[in-house]
Amino acid sequence: MIDRRTFIRLAAAGAGAMLVGPHIAFARVETDRRFVFVIQRGAADGLHIVVPYGDPAYATLRGSLAVDTTSAPKLDGMFALHPSLTQIAAMYASHEALFVHAVASPYRDRSHFDGQNVLETGGTAAYQLKDGWLNRLVGLLPATRDNAIAFAPTVPMALRGPASVASYAASGLPPAPDDLLMRVSQLYEHDAQLHPLWDAAMTARGLAADAGARQDAASVGKLAAGFLARDDGPRIAMIETGGWDTHSAQAGRLTTQLKALDAMIAALRDGLGPTWSKTTVLVATEFGRTAAPNGTAGTDHGTGSVAMLIGGAVAGGRVVADWPGLAPANLYEGRDLKPTASLDALIAGAASESLGLDPHRTAAALFARVGGIRPVGGLIRT
Repeated sequence: MIDRRTFIRLAAAGAGAMLVGPHIAFARVETDRRFVFVIQRGAADGLHIVVPYGDPAYATLRGSLAVDTTSAPKLDGMFALHPSLTQIAAMYASHEALFVHAVASPYRDRSHFDGQNVLETGGTAAYQLKDGWLNRLVGLLPATRDNAIAFAPTVPMALRGPASVASYAASGLPPAPDDLLMRVSQLYEHDAQLHPLWDAAMTARGLAADAGARQDAASVGKLAAGFLARDDGPRIAMIETGGWDTHSAQAGRLTTQLKALDAMIAALRDGLGPTWSKTTVLVATEFGRTAAPNGTAGTDHGTGSVAMLIGGAVAGGRVVADWPGLAPANLYEGRDLKPTASLDALIAGAASESLGLDPHRTAAALFARVGGIRPVGGLIRT
């Protein structure tokens, strides 16, 4: 037997467009700017995404996994972008994308669960904090009604905390007839606790249906844009993507993954229209992968990776990197890309500049720790 809250969630999900695979979470705040966090769950290989073709050790170290850069967009004399990221390459050429290489959170072990927890909570160790940095970011802004909505069976850790968050889960149920929805609406019309929940669910259903959400990556981007482009819609969003754990057959699998990411970001851009100029998208993963391939044409869990900032608000057209090099003596613990940039500092700088917040106050709220962190500046157009 299910309780009334669960019934509301299932009925609303069955009544609207379904979303599986990538999941989306939204927060509604009083600002005209948009901030989107895309998490790559599974540890994305930064060396395969933004390729350091100019490093003398790259080709030998990567062996059969080395990306053929003859058809890859050259970002500068050191780095090239994976050929699958055609739309993101065009955004880079238009100065709407930048990449931060050799970046990592404070986490230095190789557990997906622990690494994702550190990334999403903003702590220095796994399970140190009980709320997420994205929820704390929402708390820095004046809130409106329906502060947040999560398109997932559970709200992602980054968005958990005191700021109100609702959920809109994917479902295999057939669409509910309008007559049933009307009857349920009448049933809860005078219920002080459940009427607001049902009203929020029906609003989400309508927005999702208007966006024509399906399961492919481009439709996920279109769905997110459908919410974010509205004057009364959310201003902060989180999109979960999976499938980045490439222990085997990495080249083909990442080609598919990156094409999907490219299509999703392009659909988000196209769906936002003029709002794209006020939008910042941060793409990041929990940690990177080993610099050298393993015996199954893949890579194992590593440390440093790459993060992306994309959007019409981004001061792009550059790669930000204090490049450590790929020679054996330069690798972290003799096996990984050494992190030389702080992902927390990048998040604090991007979030504060994107939303017009004080960077140091934002850094203290999102990543409170002894000594603090220095937010990266100059990421967003003034």
